[in-house]
Amino acid sequence: MTDANSLYGPLADPAADAGHPDPPPRVGFFTDTSVCIGCKACEVACKEWNDVPETGLDLLGMSFDNTGMLGANSWRHVAFVEQRRPLGRQDAGLSGLPTGPSAAEAAAWTAADAPGGSGPAGGAPGTGPVDLGLPSFDLPGAQGGAGTRTEFRWLMSSDVCKHCTHAGCLDVCPTGALFRTEFGSVVVQPDICNGCGYCVSGCPYGVIDRRPDDGRAWKCTLCYDRLRGGLEPACAKACPTDSIQFGPLDELRERADRRLADLHEAGVGEARLYGRDPNDGVGGDGAFFLLLDDPEVYGLPPDPVVPTRDLASMWKHAAVAASALLTASAAVFWKGLGKGGRR
Repeated sequence: MTDANSLYGPLADPAADAGHPDPPPRVGFFTDTSVCIGCKACEVACKEWNDVPETGLDLLGMSFDNTGMLGANSWRHVAFVEQRRPLGRQDAGLSGLPTGPSAAEAAAWTAADAPGGSGPAGGAPGTGPVDLGLPSFDLPGAQGGAGTRTEFRWLMSSDVCKHCTHAGCLDVCPTGALFRTEFGSVVVQPDICNGCGYCVSGCPYGVIDRRPDDGRAWKCTLCYDRLRGGLEPACAKACPTDSIQFGPLDELRERADRRLADLHEAGVGEARLYGRDPNDGVGGDGAFFLLLDDPEVYGLPPDPVVPTRDLASMWKHAAVAASALLTASAAVFWKGLGKGGRR
């Protein structure tokens, strides 16, 4: 994995590096996907507070996902990933929340529900599923047995701009429309944006996008206006399960480490943190996640790298090439002068 700090130098506080005197602690999001219920309250709150245009209802043929991906008119996107596998103990350690079965329990329950087993499907009379006279479908729970439902799980995650420590979009903007706030977030000023689109290709996550009607770039601002008023972002405020947690980034990282340790102790070995490492290819994200599967499953790049990481070496190589070209040109010129002088 690329160490962005080795490329850019240590950068504990991007706001201070951007020139903000005595900035407040850097803030951001920690999204715990293991408790996301896919309610889309964050999407609605984001659109309402930031006056993000509604582009119509389109289920896209992908379950309940009607936004598809982040874009100029979708600053929050709740992904719905369906998997035929046991739910797992992803809610372990959270008081008051249900805990799904482990893989071993799911296998045992499925076997118990087989004909002749000890579960409802093969148990004593009166304990089996009720026959409602409905057609039989090969769907989880269609036969009335709870055991078959354990072979299916949702992975839901509310995605957002990562507000990278080393932001490629900020590096390539030619007009200064993008700027680093005193809170460490990255914001687009639409009245300065000229719609060039450089920032779109400069984002390693494919977050930033342009609106087709005016061509200007738009993305999450971390509710900069709310932060300046001492309020938390609208999406975090609206989240009913605290899947989206807002606060000082250092505190969120410690909280995420504890949550990950609890899940691993409970047997959820596939749980991992994404964007938490300050030594990754973008210097760590201002919005990072706890995932229950590989990043690619959620539509996230496995090893994001800021595209402008090689700018310094590119300029160095360009200078060497230019110097060599000038030297060669001078040699040809003087050689030509020498031949002309002997005639």
